[in-house]
Amino acid sequence: MPRRSIAPAIRVLALALAALLAAAPSAQACTRLVYLGQGDTVLTARSMDWKSDVATNLWIFPHGMQRSGEVGPNSIRWTSKYGSVIASGYDISTTDGLNEAGLNVNLLWLVESEYPRFDGSKPGLSIAAWAQYVLDNFATVADAVTALQREPFTIVTANVPGETRLATLHLSMSDATGDSAIVEYIGGRQVIHHGRQYQVMTNSPKFDEQLALNEYWKQIGGTVFLPGTNRAADRFARASFYVNAIPKDEDPNTALASVFSVIRNVSVPYGLNTPEEPNISSTRWRIVADHKRRLYFFESALTPNTFWVDLKGIDFSAETGKVRMLDLGPNQDHTYAGDATKAFREAPAFRFLGL
Repeated sequence: MPRRSIAPAIRVLALALAALLAAAPSAQACTRLVYLGQGDTVLTARSMDWKSDVATNLWIFPHGMQRSGEVGPNSIRWTSKYGSVIASGYDISTTDGLNEAGLNVNLLWLVESEYPRFDGSKPGLSIAAWAQYVLDNFATVADAVTALQREPFTIVTANVPGETRLATLHLSMSDATGDSAIVEYIGGRQVIHHGRQYQVMTNSPKFDEQLALNEYWKQIGGTVFLPGTNRAADRFARASFYVNAIPKDEDPNTALASVFSVIRNVSVPYGLNTPEEPNISSTRWRIVADHKRRLYFFESALTPNTFWVDLKGIDFSAETGKVRMLDLGPNQDHTYAGDATKAFREAPAFRFLGL
């Protein structure tokens, strides 16, 4: 395409983006993307971006655990059907995880979130346990969506630890078939976007507006021009282009390298501080979940190695499986390399933040 035909389109795009971004509140800068590769290769990656140490550790939870929504007598209660490996937040919440059936769940910040009032008409579920509820109960995205559409609980939020603001989050799911879903609460109502095409999720604005913004970038073409800032809409555009532009390699390790390169591309440099955008924060860690091979890869910004947990080598049984923790240290600065599955140590399960 000649240069003169691109410039007017870019000017129109810039004006449209400026209007949308001016209206959008700033948000924590996490990103999630799903790679659909050769055959049945499916990889999900996410970054965790936060302004301070989110005190993450990795945990192994067997199935058969008795769970509570942690919001008092009217809490939803369940027994976990599936074991999982999860990344905690402050050791009072599940922020990310992969279960033994190959279902991956991610929580990301969404400032526009508004949850229904917890009035006792249905059981409550602490937002800290939202992701764990999905991991514990479902093997596929389709099963989870069917159940969540019935709205069996009311999400109950609470203050972020050490802060006065409420946690406002949305949830993404992906499974071994490549299916995806995004769950948001907008204006007090649950909204679910379900389908393989929903490969990317970032933060503000709400998901349908993110999709509209991305349509502009598709018209320009990623090989011509891509937005390069750390704003959520720009990261959405880059992730959407690159996750489908990288080769669909038959070698799962080559595919893994490509996916890690994409999630690094949309990460925020460690230590970056944007005074005029205080909620845009450094990337502290990244994960990639390999749904087929049941591998959960972890990479901290402060350590030189990427390591993984092999779910196939874990005893998740209710009879002999144990709750175990991998201590990642302050700011996730403990170094592990290769298969770290045997480095987990038995520990009492943490309690989800509740009322």
